[in-house]
Amino acid sequence: MPHVPASQALQRFRVIDLTQVRAGPTCCRQLADWGADVVQVQMPEHMRGDDTLGGQDGSDYQYTHRNKRSITLNLKEPEGIATLKRLIARADVVVENFRPDVKFRLGIDHETLARDNPRLVYASISGFGQTGPLAARPGFDQIAQGMGGLMSVTGLPGDGPMRVGIPIADLCAGIFAAQGILVALLEREVSGQGQFLHTSLLESMVYMMDFQTSRYLIDGEVAVQAGNYHPTSIPTGVYKARDGYMNIAVFGSKIWERFCSILGAPEWITDERYHDKPARSVNRDALNAEINRRLAAQDRAYWVRQFNEGGVACGLINDMREVFEEPQVQHLRMVKEVVSQWQGAQRLVGQPVQLERTPSTIARAAPRRGEHTEEILLELGFAGDDLARMKADGVY
Repeated sequence: MPHVPASQALQRFRVIDLTQVRAGPTCCRQLADWGADVVQVQMPEHMRGDDTLGGQDGSDYQYTHRNKRSITLNLKEPEGIATLKRLIARADVVVENFRPDVKFRLGIDHETLARDNPRLVYASISGFGQTGPLAARPGFDQIAQGMGGLMSVTGLPGDGPMRVGIPIADLCAGIFAAQGILVALLEREVSGQGQFLHTSLLESMVYMMDFQTSRYLIDGEVAVQAGNYHPTSIPTGVYKARDGYMNIAVFGSKIWERFCSILGAPEWITDERYHDKPARSVNRDALNAEINRRLAAQDRAYWVRQFNEGGVACGLINDMREVFEEPQVQHLRMVKEVVSQWQGAQRLVGQPVQLERTPSTIARAAPRRGEHTEEILLELGFAGDDLARMKADGVY
């Protein structure tokens, strides 16, 4: 089956996906979900060393590799590399997340490939960058979370550093790389030239530290763990009602006054311990204890309704089952359905951005290794005899 675009938005572009694990596949999934013809290049079955994400039948793999086609090529064989170059010569984008030296060793670096395809946009994702003292180190999500500062501000004070519950460095690096590719493709429309772009897990984490970076670079303040409470906006965090926990966010003096009124504590507005932001910061623990004591009089549903109706942001803390039972999540139709010929009906989360005229969908389930090899080779102009010989020679 030829390319089945998941959207009309990027259907004119072909992307060669040389990535493994999560950051690179996430980048390519972003492009595939918006209609690009993403060809995932994997090692042949007998050489497989790139099965991650729980294996090809796992739910993680199914989520990450939907909307792609798969070809196997033995990149340890000269003809495998030659075939890959033939594939890339007709492509718009290459994405790789080898260690920085590997692409040069294989002869598939940007400078080499651009000789035959000067319009090629080439994206590299690494752990720590393409150059520098740590460039050759292996990079993994939790390592980047630690080195980028995220773990130092996550968790309860005194409990030691805490990782975030998702591979946020991988995911952000992949999404930033996809954004960089789209920027390069837009620039190519003006210059007619492709270019090399790169990002890393470490860079993505430093960037995602956001206001914590400016607190240090501008104010000289080294952030510490604040647990479930916002480090500068008080009271904002996790609070306990009679039947469980919820989030409340109080930003600004007007909302603070509304919050006090709803909670039945209007006297806090003028109380010298709580009347302004600096005072609430000094007396945070006492204030939080008072808030929890008053919240314990009612269930969460009561407080969520009262606060939101009064203009104070408040919401439940859902587990994954509750997330998908949430009426607003259901209304947004984030869950998409697709049928896999290998696993039957599947439900997967789609893109969080809605383009009204060229929407994204899930047009095909994740492919099996090499499922589209012969189809893609025929598209490149190989004949049936070529395929039989290449198969026998272990090229794919």
